[in-house]
Amino acid sequence: MNEADFKEKLEQILIAHIPDCRSLESVVRLSGGASQETYRIEINCPDDKRTLAMRRAPEGRYNEAGTDRPGLAGEAQLMRSALAAGVPAPEVYYVLTRTDELGDGFIMEWIDGEGLGARIVRRPEYEAIRPRLAYEIGKILARIHNINIQKSGLQDYLKQIPPAEFIIQTWDRYIALETPQPMIDYTGRWLKENLAEFANTEDLVLVHNDFRNGNFMITSERIVAVLDWEAAHIGDPMRDLGWICTNSWRYGGDAPVGGFGTYEDLFRGYEEISGKRVDPDQVKYWQVFGSFWWAVVCLGMVGQFRSGPDRSIERASIGRRTSEALVDCVNLIIPGSVDLISSDPVRQNLDMPRADELISAVSDFLRDQVMTETEGRTSFLSRVSANSLDIIGREFDLLPENRRREHAALLTFFCCDAADNDADLENLRWRLVHALRDESQPLDDEFLKSYLRNTVVNQVAIDQPRYSGFQQALEQQAKKIS
Repeated sequence: MNEADFKEKLEQILIAHIPDCRSLESVVRLSGGASQETYRIEINCPDDKRTLAMRRAPEGRYNEAGTDRPGLAGEAQLMRSALAAGVPAPEVYYVLTRTDELGDGFIMEWIDGEGLGARIVRRPEYEAIRPRLAYEIGKILARIHNINIQKSGLQDYLKQIPPAEFIIQTWDRYIALETPQPMIDYTGRWLKENLAEFANTEDLVLVHNDFRNGNFMITSERIVAVLDWEAAHIGDPMRDLGWICTNSWRYGGDAPVGGFGTYEDLFRGYEEISGKRVDPDQVKYWQVFGSFWWAVVCLGMVGQFRSGPDRSIERASIGRRTSEALVDCVNLIIPGSVDLISSDPVRQNLDMPRADELISAVSDFLRDQVMTETEGRTSFLSRVSANSLDIIGREFDLLPENRRREHAALLTFFCCDAADNDADLENLRWRLVHALRDESQPLDDEFLKSYLRNTVVNQVAIDQPRYSGFQQALEQQAKKIS
């Protein structure tokens, strides 16, 4: 659908279903939104202009049959139920139907506030509220978990996913990608073997499943909206507490809850509303799962990029965040020393610009000119593109040695000769992956742990050396030396 047709159909919907709407003034797709599209809509009313928001499936698609997610109609009902339960959420005005010909989606209240996780962690205007956020989040999560699924009309939208099924479902999703990533399989085994001790298999409730820094909005005074309910299901409530503490969503902040708060404040808020004690070990278990799940989701983005329909640089770059999630798994369940690969600055200079110099020049152009002279999604994608070029530059420096060391480690582990026909790196990775999956390989092997730590940490040094999980891994090294 071209832009003119899109605007025409949207205007018809707005006039028909939004009181006092006379016409569509403007519609702009916002940055981000790799899973769903988000739009800012301006409409003309008799006395003034009014701002609305719209959530829509990518490219105006419709839900496929058999999905285990609530869909955008379910997401709208979740937000309505949350608002009725005292959870801050925007009011939903209209849910799109097939006759609207715009795909799945809904139109809702526009709420002013800050929703970018990095700004919530760093901006001085939120300094006063940051110490209170973890406590307030604990209370909000307890209210979400207390929502009556039957009375709220959510039973037709939500699937029950017990912890064991959630782990296997995520692991199977990774297996279907047909790529050998041993740390993912190691973490899946760890989760499976510790399930009985740390997961709740009986008291299953409504779980938001993506409540994190970046999926709620704040002002300088309070939390004003909980967003992005697209992954909600019926499951273990500690999944939500573990997810808000997962390192991927701390945005470089030191505090464990979203980068801004403490476990103690989060648990206190939750316990006050729910009346139930929080077990920190259960929350840690779901932190491990959170990084495991996010690693698999990032890999899935690569597959979607390669096969379409969304071949954006945003979706492709998310695939490189897999190593960030995996280094968090390393830090949580197999911390220890690493042998970090150093960049070799010595390069031949035969007058022609080298590949690394061209990469640097294009990256600088994107950051210094394109980003500063554009706005919205174009500026956002320019930054993503520049970051992707930086990854390519580091890969030239570090990847060959990382692969060489990994190959040597696996040859030693399996007592192989490099001349063997099946002893290339990919085959050896598959051999280890299969041994982890069929449980013939024990998890407590110290050589295995060392191999996984070194491979993962050196990969994230390529993908994102500023990531806090990478810095935590280096701190383990410093402790070992001291």
